[in-house]
Order: sequence, then structure tokens, then C-alpha cells
Amino acid sequence: MKKVFLKAMALFPALMVFVLVNSPVFAQEAPKPVPTGFYAVLTVLPIVLILVLLFRKVNMLIAGLIGGVLAMIIGGIGLAKANSIFLAAIPAMLSITVPIINSAIATAVFKSGGYTSALALVRRAINGKVEYFAAFIVILMAAATYMSGIGGGSAMVLAPLAFAAVGAIPELIAAISLAAAVSFTTSPASLESGVISQLTGIPVNEYVTAMRPYWLVFVAIAVVIGFIGAKRRKALFQSEETEEIKSKSTKELWLNTVPAIFLLLAVLLGPYINKAVGMPILGPLMYMFITIGLIALCTKFTLKQSADAVIDGSTYILTRLFQVGIFLGFINIIGETGAFSAIVSVAQLAPEAFVVPVAVLAGFAIGVPAGAYVGTILTLVLPVAIALGLPLISIGFIAMGVGLGSQMSFVNITMQAQSSGFQIPILQVVKGNTKWILGSLALLLIISFVF
Repeated sequence: MKKVFLKAMALFPALMVFVLVNSPVFAQEAPKPVPTGFYAVLTVLPIVLILVLLFRKVNMLIAGLIGGVLAMIIGGIGLAKANSIFLAAIPAMLSITVPIINSAIATAVFKSGGYTSALALVRRAINGKVEYFAAFIVILMAAATYMSGIGGGSAMVLAPLAFAAVGAIPELIAAISLAAAVSFTTSPASLESGVISQLTGIPVNEYVTAMRPYWLVFVAIAVVIGFIGAKRRKALFQSEETEEIKSKSTKELWLNTVPAIFLLLAVLLGPYINKAVGMPILGPLMYMFITIGLIALCTKFTLKQSADAVIDGSTYILTRLFQVGIFLGFINIIGETGAFSAIVSVAQLAPEAFVVPVAVLAGFAIGVPAGAYVGTILTLVLPVAIALGLPLISIGFIAMGVGLGSQMSFVNITMQAQSSGFQIPILQVVKGNTKWILGSLALLLIISFVF
């Protein structure tokens, strides 16, 4: 039955393209519709269809194509307009340079043995209590994301270390995702906070200060999830020390770990140092070349091997970003129909006491299929909330809701980093996150209702 279903879906895009090309209705582009009534329901159908196909393990690009073509039919979007939207999405994704650079550097550090040495040091220090290591990874993820404003770049650095230490524990992966979501949506350095400041006219620092208590609450929850998950599953270090590692003294291991420590500190403290000195002294350009130099000085790699490892490390993330860019092109076509505005407008129909929770839920619903660009989603979601006169904290709750939705998105960079770092399919990451992210969403809805 499944094979028949998939074959039928495979014919759907070709049939729809034939209709688009031959139908006089699409001879010229129709104006962008305002989603109301039954039409608003129709605009959401492509999103629902894509999610169904993705959870049935249909290829991401096929699912996106089917949903995108259906959106073209529903919204009256011509081929010329769809083509321009599609072509704009790919370079937009490939322009996310910081995660690409961090991925490449992290891979070079990993190949040079930096993470292996760090793992050996941790193993010797905690006497097998891996749950403390898991909790530490979550704290690092929250701190790195909060300071850098970018969850995907931080995950690229930390996920391989976590995988080498304890393996692909679902609770730890979910904890990292939760920490990332609440950190980049409340960070003083993130695009999302900048968007909120721009739309509300309120300084970033004021928004960050207002949301900090809630950030700390959810980070604490994430740490507990990671700790309990590792302890309950009786996690062990995944690999024995090699003879080469066993023969090294603690001093030698610390030396090998220097590039990894520096990279983490650059990601954690870089934004603050750059702001203090007024120039990107620890920006991606500087910390990339410093890390390459440290790898050559502190490990067995030569300078050439260090540079080659950085280049090779970019292969995976560039491939994924290209794939995500294509998928996001179809999502943007769906957005052109007004589908996301239709979802958000539901909040306007809710009773006054439930406006904020409904808006949070609507933001989450949009974040799931389109979580690659949370900042862009906020530009669609927040104007409605601001027009309703919601206070700043409520705006922050909505942003957090979108962030949580992005951690169940197949196109989110953090999710892609988790898939790469923990060496599991992204569908497995999504399924493992579902219980914990939905639980966090439920708590966020309660908080947003009370406050």
C-alpha cells in the first residue's frame, strides 16, 4: 500500500506542472491573496501535506515539490514568480556562513584528535559518571548559543563531542535542541532579538533582560533532561582509549585539547570581546586561522593537513544547506499564498485571555515546517501580535514558540548539525525531540497564559 501511495505522489508534481503550463488561469500572476474563510484553510493544506509526507519518510525535496506545486495551484502563483522565489532561497541558505565555518573548523579539530584528547581528560576526571558530562554539554550549548546568537554553529562544535562521549542519546539530543531554541530567541546577539527590537521599537538589551529569567528556567529544564537521560540509560563512554591515548600524559592531552578549548572560548566569548574592543578580533576569520595554527602546533597534524581538514569539513554542511535551500524554496512559495498569515490570524479570533497562548501555538506551528529562518518567521508572526497590543514578554513567548517549533523542523540548521554530529537520520532527531519539545511547549503555553 505504501509503495502505491509513493508512486501516486511521484506522479502528482508532473500532473500539476502540466496543469500550470496549460491553464489560461496562470497565464499571468494573480495578486497575492488575503487568506480568509475557506481559502485560509486551503492555503494551509500544502503545509499539512508536506508534514505527512516527511513523516512517511518521503524524500524532503519530493515532499517540498508536491507541497509547492499544490500551493501554486491554490494561490494562483505563476511559474515566473515561483521560479524567482525558488532561486532566491538557495543562495540565501548558502549565505549562512558562520555555521559553515564552525562546521569546517570543528571537523578539523575532531580529525586532529582534539575531541579525543578532551574525551580522555573527561574520562579520567569524572570516573565514569557520564551524566555529568551530558549536563555540561547542554550548559555549553546554551551558553555558546546565547553569546553567539547562532544555534547551528554551536551545535556543529558540540554535537561531535557529545556523540563521541555518550553516543546518540535521544534525551541529550532533545536537551541540546531545547537549550538552542530558548537561547537564540532571547540572545543579545541573535538575528531574532534584532527583529523583535526592530518591530517593537524596544532596545535589544531591554528585551533580553525581560526574557532572561525564562531563558534560565528552560535551560535548567534542558540540563535536567540531558542529565536524567544519560543516567537513566546508564550511558557509558562509547569507545575505549587507544594505545596512543593511553601512552599520553595528562599534560600532552591538555596540549592536544588546546584547539578545541580555544574554539569553544571563541564561540562563547567572541561576541563580547568583539563588542568590547570595537572590532571582530575573535570573529570567524580570526578564530578560523588561529585554530588552524593551534592544530598544527598542538597536535600531530601539519599546517597543510590542518588547512585541508578545514576544507574537507565544509563538505557535509554545504551539501545539507543546498538541500535545505531547495526545500525552503518550496516553503517560501507556500508562504506566498498567505498560509503563514492565515495560521497567525487565528490568534485574533481567540478570547482575550487566550490570545497569547494561541499566538505562541501559531508560531510553533509555523516553526515546524519553516524552521530554517526563525528570524524571517518572526517578521510574519509578530506584526499581528504587536497590532494586538501584546506586552514585550508576550512577544518573547511567541518568539520562543517559533524557536521550539524550529527544533522539530527538517530544515533547521541546528537539527542538521545534530543529525551530522550524532550520525543519525534527521527524522530520528525529530522523533526523539518530539516528546520533550512538545512538553516544553505545553509549559510555555501555561506560562504565557499566567503571565
